[in-house]
Amino acid sequence: MLTTSDFKKGIRILIDGAPFVLVDYTVQSPTARGSSTLVKCKVRHVLTGSVFDRTFKAGEKFDEPDLQLRPIQFLYKDADDFHFMDTESYEQFHLAAESVGEDARWLTDGASLVSVIFNGSVAGIELPQFMEFDITDCEPAVRGDTASGRVMKDAALSTGAVVKVPLYMETGERILVATQTGEFVRRVAAK
Repeated sequence: MLTTSDFKKGIRILIDGAPFVLVDYTVQSPTARGSSTLVKCKVRHVLTGSVFDRTFKAGEKFDEPDLQLRPIQFLYKDADDFHFMDTESYEQFHLAAESVGEDARWLTDGASLVSVIFNGSVAGIELPQFMEFDITDCEPAVRGDTASGRVMKDAALSTGAVVKVPLYMETGERILVATQTGEFVRRVAAK
């Protein structure tokens, strides 16, 4: 059993029989006598990827979900399904586009990921925190286009996703992107 005092980012808990991952939390101390301390949380549903705000009383107890994480590799996408291979057992499986959701925009052939197995079956995937991509298209920087602060422009990636990058980035460069936020992190040196 886990309690709110065990909370840390990334911990997995069962809420109403469904598995959730704790994305962020804050502890709100009472201002009046007799009030209880509250823990405000942002949780992500493991199976659907939906994010919710929940509030719990301090000391509330939670069960740990029966989750297994296994390394997998993305193989390819066909009409409606995404195909993966378990890198330990070499078994192949597929997930419907609804199961993959927004994560689909970061999938490249051969990408190393993690499968989430809930109650014996694959329920979804988890992306690495950061992934590398090639810029396939972006506007050239125009002289005098800089201003004080961080000026960004749109860049299309090899997966079709569009992210904001600094003005100095050009087509053909490789970048590191934070998959949770979709933000540019840094330029990656050529190999």
